[in-house]
Amino acid sequence: MLRPHSVAVPARVSRSASLILGLALVVASLVLVRGAHAETPTAPVFDQKGRLIETPFVPPAPEPILSSDRATELALADPKIADWIARYPKDGLSDEASFSADDNAWTVKVWSTEPDAGQIVLAKVDDSTGRVTEAWTGPQVAWTMARGAKGSFGRKINDAKIWWPLAAVFFLGLANLRRPLSLRNLDLLVLLSFSASWWFFNEGEIFTSVPLAYPPLVYLLLRMAWVGLRGARESRAPGRPVWPVWALAALTIFIAGFRIGLNVEASNVIDVGYAGVIGAQRIVDEGEMPFGNMPVHEGEECGPADSNGNVRDRIQTNGRCESANDRGDTYGPINYIAYIPGYLAYGWSGKWDDLPAAHFSALLFDSLALIGLALVGWRFGRARLAATLSFAWVAYPFTQYVSSSNANDALGPCLLIWGFWLVSSAPARGLFVGLASWAKFASLLLVPLWASYPDGLKRPRAVVLFAGGFALATALAFWVLLLEPNPLHAARVFWDRTFDFQLDRDSPFSIWNWAEYPGYPDLSVAQTGLKAALLAAAVAVGFYPRRKTPLQLAALTAFLLIGFEIVLTHWFYLYLPWFLPFVAFALLAPVQQLAEEPVEELRADAIREPAGVRV
Repeated sequence: MLRPHSVAVPARVSRSASLILGLALVVASLVLVRGAHAETPTAPVFDQKGRLIETPFVPPAPEPILSSDRATELALADPKIADWIARYPKDGLSDEASFSADDNAWTVKVWSTEPDAGQIVLAKVDDSTGRVTEAWTGPQVAWTMARGAKGSFGRKINDAKIWWPLAAVFFLGLANLRRPLSLRNLDLLVLLSFSASWWFFNEGEIFTSVPLAYPPLVYLLLRMAWVGLRGARESRAPGRPVWPVWALAALTIFIAGFRIGLNVEASNVIDVGYAGVIGAQRIVDEGEMPFGNMPVHEGEECGPADSNGNVRDRIQTNGRCESANDRGDTYGPINYIAYIPGYLAYGWSGKWDDLPAAHFSALLFDSLALIGLALVGWRFGRARLAATLSFAWVAYPFTQYVSSSNANDALGPCLLIWGFWLVSSAPARGLFVGLASWAKFASLLLVPLWASYPDGLKRPRAVVLFAGGFALATALAFWVLLLEPNPLHAARVFWDRTFDFQLDRDSPFSIWNWAEYPGYPDLSVAQTGLKAALLAAAVAVGFYPRRKTPLQLAALTAFLLIGFEIVLTHWFYLYLPWFLPFVAFALLAPVQQLAEEPVEELRADAIREPAGVRV
């Protein structure tokens, strides 16, 4: 019987076979892994006809570590939230906690029904650590601008390395350094003292920032009333200038260039500037008025969600994908017309992006105000006053706050400045105060004052010419209503979207609307009384002083604008440049003869009183 022979396999051959087998296994595993990945699409898969054939695999959301009760307990234990909730009756409180896997955090909300305050707390609790990452109470719940997001208005201008040096330059450039305790220096410090309120605003301390704005407003109101009513009878000794004209002029040019660079490179566009661009586009391209035609938060979503999960970009009735700005139509028609040059130059993508048209417009308004102040200064005080007023505008931090926010708040004072430059012309006064009124409605208070300059109703012809200029401004503003099929309906929409909205507006950015917060008084009666007093004052200054100098006109203009800001329910730092040019003129103009009456009036005056210094 034959036995099979054993075959001896060399060791070298066995090692080669093992290597080949190993490589084969690696290739097979890669194929399997690739196949597994191919079976798990990460995006929807469509066939050649566009039909959905596969959907991506979505892993299950992670289970939260905290319970809703525990997340609520942690939020309510936060000192800020606990202190605020303690103001409300416990029986009227209710809460809710919801978990979001996207940011691995709990959102905790608290409401109060006694009193019916609505939502009073909004908090975020990190699920991993249990730490309260956001704690918003009171006005901070509904008003994100009350939360102290530094830089949300103006970006880089909020940097302390820019703000405080600019404030120091403003003071040192205009102060009477030879008399440290002079009234002039106090006036300048009061103008800068709004920075304290602004600082607390950036920290989210609304109940501290808002009251701090009123003392300087009241001081300036009384100061302007004193100058406006006393006029030439006021004795002031400004002293010799500290800086030569050329130094102020050179510094003004340097700061103006810096401001332009700051706007272009390190600023943002808030909703006000965005609204101006939208309104210009509606007039030019859509052939419709801005009022009632702003992009809204309705319609099909066409863009990404923001950090709060809200989608701003929607398909509007015109078929465009546009970023919403529902309440952007609360200003006068001139505001939107003024943005047309910027829109024609740069257009608009439909989105709330860099908006170069808004940057252009803000820089245009700011530059025209600066040029206008130089002309005013040259007319009433030659080179010295021209340099002083221009420097005051560019060095004051809050004018750059407007520019860096690319807001429209330099437009109103810009128009009034140019009207003041042409103050001896009744039609020009009427035209520019009308344009300013139909840009920002506050200037309507100035109509009796500017109509009665320089000697009340002594010259009816001048009043008629003023009225003609105002009527022309009104026509230049309200022709946009004719773009609509029914102008009467358009006028009603204009009223509803502007005056009606503004007169019934709620806001935590004044002391007048704090009654809804426990521990704060109801000041609505006092506010109503002050509004009535302001209207009475606006009429009274049209008759007294009967004879007004340019200094008195500037001071009383500032008086009325400051008074308007004091009684506003919604006040903000962007409004300070409204009155700055006229405060600067009233406080910094040198003692000299400022006569604007016709030659025959001057001759009559010369008979009654000797030629002397009039301020």
